[in-house]
Amino acid sequence: MEGHEGERLCGKWRVACGLYSYNLRDVFTWHLLKTVVMGQVLSLLICGTAVSCQYLVDAKVETPMLQSFLNYALLLLFYTTILVARKGERNIVQILKTKWWKYLVMGLADVQANYAVVKAYQFTTLTSIQLLDCFVIPVLMLLSWFFLKTRYRPVHFVAVTVCLLGVGAMVGADILAGRDQGSTSDVVLGDGLVLLSAGLYAVSNVCQEHTVKNRSRVEFLGMMGLFGTLISGIQLVALETSAVAAIKWDVRISTLFAVYALCMYALYSFMPVVVKMTSATAVNLSLLTADLFSLFCGLFLFHYKFSALYIISFVVITVGFIMFNTVPTYTALPEGEPADDCPAESPSDRLLPADGDAPRSETLTAVAAL
Repeated sequence: MEGHEGERLCGKWRVACGLYSYNLRDVFTWHLLKTVVMGQVLSLLICGTAVSCQYLVDAKVETPMLQSFLNYALLLLFYTTILVARKGERNIVQILKTKWWKYLVMGLADVQANYAVVKAYQFTTLTSIQLLDCFVIPVLMLLSWFFLKTRYRPVHFVAVTVCLLGVGAMVGADILAGRDQGSTSDVVLGDGLVLLSAGLYAVSNVCQEHTVKNRSRVEFLGMMGLFGTLISGIQLVALETSAVAAIKWDVRISTLFAVYALCMYALYSFMPVVVKMTSATAVNLSLLTADLFSLFCGLFLFHYKFSALYIISFVVITVGFIMFNTVPTYTALPEGEPADDCPAESPSDRLLPADGDAPRSETLTAVAAL
């Protein structure tokens, strides 16, 4: 009897920690492969925006709000138009009647996050930005815990730690290569802007995950296009009128703006798909490799100095990302709500059996008893 009780407690502990007796087929699934590949596609798109931004900065063009405005305008033209053409409850008029303030908050958070992190480069160093920008992950996990009722297991925290160690290796490689770029005119202000940006990104990403999993991807992007265009347009007129007037437009500058806007548009369009498959936290972990892709491009385009730590960093971040996605998170049921009333779960919320032949219902029961 005591042996059976010990096995039961051990099984509950393994379920809580996310430690299962996996076969390789249980771990390396097509879903995991698609998640990894799609996450790296997002990183490549961010790399495209970073490279085009670098060329614009080299050309003495510093108009972050104009660049954001072009992205939101593209979302407005495509996705908001779809919402306008819809009928019934999913029409844009009905959405605005009931949820306008929620999407206004989401748009404000997203626009200001984009602006704050670009502005930070004027006051602090690249190293500080790379390190402090990771603050988005713990904030996002905290917000997801309280507002989305997402529950993490110890293995998820280990995976996040592994990813952050990979970022540390990348920053170390930057320092050894002498790439501590940026400014030191007001480090405290710059670091504060990065932390503010990380917090706002977390708010925006939590709103995105909730919307795409409970409403629709088109509704999220349509509302983001509407309010993002409105907010960034007002700030563009207020902050960058003279900077835009000073741009010496030619084919090269126009092409760089077009590349940036198209990469951002593709990023915003594609990211909700990956968020729905996994979670906003998992997506942000995959985006940690974006700086590495930018560095690899910089080896050829900007003649950066190579370091083997870049390869190590990429491998470590990828391993941490795979660890995070191998053991699914789950959503806590509200108090008093029976499991049978729970809506159909998404792939990212599945719970795997504690052992190869244990039925799924036993695993759910063990989790509920914890």
